[in-house]
Amino acid sequence: MFELLPVDPKTIFLLYFWGNFFTCILIFSFSFSYATSDNRKILKWFGLGKLILTLAWILALLRNIIPDFASINIANSMIFGACCFETLAMLSLIKARAKRQFQIQIAITAIAILLFNISTLFYASMNTRVIIGGIGVFTIYLLPTIIYFTEKEKSFFKTFYVLCYTGFEILIAIRIVHRYLHPQDLIISNDTFDSFYSICLFLLTLIGIVGFLLLVKERQDHKIKKLLDDKNQFFSIISHDLRGPLGSSVSLSEILLENIEQYSREEIKEISELLHDSNKNIYKLLENLLEWSKVQTGMITFHPKNILLNALIEENIELSRNVALSKNIDITFESAFLLEAEVDKNMISTILRNLLSNAIKFTGKNGEVKLKLIKTNQKAEISITDNGIGVPDYIKEKLFKINGKVLQKGTENELGSGLGLLLCKEFVNIHKGEISVESEQGKGSTFRFTLPLKTV
Repeated sequence: MFELLPVDPKTIFLLYFWGNFFTCILIFSFSFSYATSDNRKILKWFGLGKLILTLAWILALLRNIIPDFASINIANSMIFGACCFETLAMLSLIKARAKRQFQIQIAITAIAILLFNISTLFYASMNTRVIIGGIGVFTIYLLPTIIYFTEKEKSFFKTFYVLCYTGFEILIAIRIVHRYLHPQDLIISNDTFDSFYSICLFLLTLIGIVGFLLLVKERQDHKIKKLLDDKNQFFSIISHDLRGPLGSSVSLSEILLENIEQYSREEIKEISELLHDSNKNIYKLLENLLEWSKVQTGMITFHPKNILLNALIEENIELSRNVALSKNIDITFESAFLLEAEVDKNMISTILRNLLSNAIKFTGKNGEVKLKLIKTNQKAEISITDNGIGVPDYIKEKLFKINGKVLQKGTENELGSGLGLLLCKEFVNIHKGEISVESEQGKGSTFRFTLPLKTV
């Protein structure tokens, strides 16, 4: 009959050390050779955790050679810290912005380190320290495991990974209960249970690391596929929307070049104005294409600062004033509060310029555009309302989608590609806000977006 023989504690320590050492090499090799820039940061957190864990096992192996403070207190504090780094990487994989969860993880780790060191200060038994250490590690991994388990988006690798860490948590909980019921004065004893626990924990950890790397690869492959799809759409937009205004520019310039002597000054002026409008459309389209491509490829960076939204809105209204005056459109702005928010000024300016430009474009002569800034549910809501031609329902559904082709001419046949609204949605998402539209054909439209705020 099969019988599990007890494993020497020193062998277990060496097993953990070499396992973590080779894991560090694997993670950093994967990070530098294959991972994209955003995944590299996640792998750095994970690899740093394993590196700290390797150093902690070195200190633990040197017990009875170096002072207990280094081999026990510092080593266990490093183990808690390593677990924290690993869970931060776990959270980063499923949450683009997990600031609150990060703070909770760091707080739990700090409490675990504090409690463990207080227990050694008051000469707690080795069994009590092992139980406190086990509870600390269990608690550090608990939140990320629950978040992974309750995630709506499921995949094979995510399920595989979460099952590994669920097994990991169950194993630690069983050992805590076992140590409480059967106290021992050793970190790892020679009995069959501790040997079984250590081997299972080691195997689960290794399998979990493989699962994590597969999850990173799956995330990366998904992003690459999305980038390829967006690239195809990007070139489709360029080929379709640039061809029109570029063709007009070429035709108009050709007319001027070949027949300039035959035209009067007024006719030349009229052709020049058409040429100018065509070139403006090309420039605006290229500007939006460039900004949008920067967002998609991660080349644009998010630099939030505390900005007075009222002043920023008024500044962008002034920039759009001349275009509005050409159609005798009145632009008004009202707000009952001075609202300050932590935003990227350039991104919010781009959103406002695009929405204002659209409002003017689709509003007829002598129309009006109203901007409002209100405070709602700890967020600033900015709305831009016009009394223009409105947006048909079949177009409204496609406004914020890259694969939804939007073609609607303005009141004076101004052209548009819909890229500006895609850019608005990307920038609002970066700010953790929402953007929406309400419109009735023939009566006008209202575009709204929200931002986190601070009240002055």
